[in-house]
Amino acid sequence: MRRRIPLPLIVTLLIACTAHAFQPTPVRVADAQCQKCHKEIFERYLATPMARASGAAEENLVPGTFLHATSGVEYSISNTRGLPYLSFRSGKHPDIAGEYRLSYFLGSGHLGTTYLYGLNHYLFESPVAWYASVHGYDMKPGLAEMPQMPPSLPMQSGCLRCHMSSVARSDPGTINRYSGSPFLHGGITCEACHGDSQRHVSSGGKAPIVNPAHLEPGRRDSVCISCHLEGDVSVERSGRAALDYRPGDSISDYLAFYVYSGNNLTARGVSEVEQLAESTCKRTSGDKMSCTSCHDPHFTPAPDQRAAFFRAKCLNCHSQQQFAQSHHPENPDCTSCHMRHTGAENIPHVAWTDHRILRSPAPLDTSTEHPQSAELSPVFSPGANQRDLAMAYYKAFLEGNSSVGPKAWNLLQAQRSTIGNDADALDAFGLMSAQHGDNRDAEEAFQQALKLDPHDLTALSNLGALEAKQGKLKSSVATLQSAFEANKDVIGLAMNLARVQCMDGDAEGARSTLDAALIYAPGVEELRRMRNQMSDCKNPGINAGATRGATP
Repeated sequence: MRRRIPLPLIVTLLIACTAHAFQPTPVRVADAQCQKCHKEIFERYLATPMARASGAAEENLVPGTFLHATSGVEYSISNTRGLPYLSFRSGKHPDIAGEYRLSYFLGSGHLGTTYLYGLNHYLFESPVAWYASVHGYDMKPGLAEMPQMPPSLPMQSGCLRCHMSSVARSDPGTINRYSGSPFLHGGITCEACHGDSQRHVSSGGKAPIVNPAHLEPGRRDSVCISCHLEGDVSVERSGRAALDYRPGDSISDYLAFYVYSGNNLTARGVSEVEQLAESTCKRTSGDKMSCTSCHDPHFTPAPDQRAAFFRAKCLNCHSQQQFAQSHHPENPDCTSCHMRHTGAENIPHVAWTDHRILRSPAPLDTSTEHPQSAELSPVFSPGANQRDLAMAYYKAFLEGNSSVGPKAWNLLQAQRSTIGNDADALDAFGLMSAQHGDNRDAEEAFQQALKLDPHDLTALSNLGALEAKQGKLKSSVATLQSAFEANKDVIGLAMNLARVQCMDGDAEGARSTLDAALIYAPGVEELRRMRNQMSDCKNPGINAGATRGATP
């Protein structure tokens, strides 16, 4: 009979972990200086979803309970002892239970809200979220069919940057560890769209500040695109990080966006920018039309004002008498016919407005399956090159589209001689070389990446796996251990390190590694089973090259 980890072990470990003590500054405080000269704009903006996009968890706590039938785990969001907590308990395994002190909320509630919690400086997202359309909780996208409690979901700075302000980078060589504050301000501050305001404020408003409306079209649109466009795949350009984008820059200098050719533009969330580009309105108006032609970033109309507000935007261009007076006088809501709501396949319980602005109402697409194209094309990405395309196919392959694997491999091979100073591309080449059985090229690529960045998690974790396969156990343990010390929440890395420690005869070290990882993944069956078998270190096995950042 399989021995389970005793209840005191797991619960003690969970309670011992503390949340981030930092409390973010809300927009109303962070931008108080702006209020002095822009009082009306400031006060209207505070009521927008952008201003309320994130903050301290207790400021937007929605109590509730959700039982995930597939895994048998019940989750509860509550105010416990005067503080916000996420608690969980498995009906199948009573020893899987605990609670996390919630640190932050993410999402204004307009569509939904989720919560973040910290353990030992690692920042994670709750596996359940509150959805406005059902007024209740459900599993996050991709987790609904999991038969067990998922491992902790890492919250990376790249995900924070569009919901918080003044976001920090994670610690070197880590995915989601923040020794300091992960961000300074809750919500989207004025500077997120207008740039550094220090000189503007100190000069009494005389020094210029970025006004997106006065930028050339590409840079103007970049302010919105930087957060409101994802594409099917987006990749950071060589030597650039999306976190470094500032208003006034071109987002295409930092990110390259790709979509699958011919795919349904209403099937995926966050595709409004792509849809608008396909509309007759945009194609006819050209650069004169932008997101702000219809949306006021400083103001969100109340539900009873919404139809009149957006109808006025339509009539700014469609001013002919038949539209202003006689076109469906019984229904002033233009969007109800021309911009209908449709669900997004990749985000449950969320309806998106169709920004194609169709002349005739289109039937709702109720099909659940859309053919997956294998051809990626750049969008809104002038200057995107073959390296970016190679990385896009590689990322798509990692995200589960196996059909693009050969394209990713061929493109990376063609780029090998030009990526000597590109750690991300070297990691990609190394991983795919290992997958194709060329361990020598893989090891060389990882070594080269580590010369550029000694903390490179992908290179360290996969190089350690290759060393183990070659029988270099001491070297492998040292390499994997250096990665694990900074990434104890990465389950695949923990399991590989434990395997190699076992192969090297260190059963106690292997158990210690797995105990550390179980803090962050108490419900992962494979991890629990491996921990219970660590008294027997025969044939532990080792894997390499399957995922970026950590080998399983």
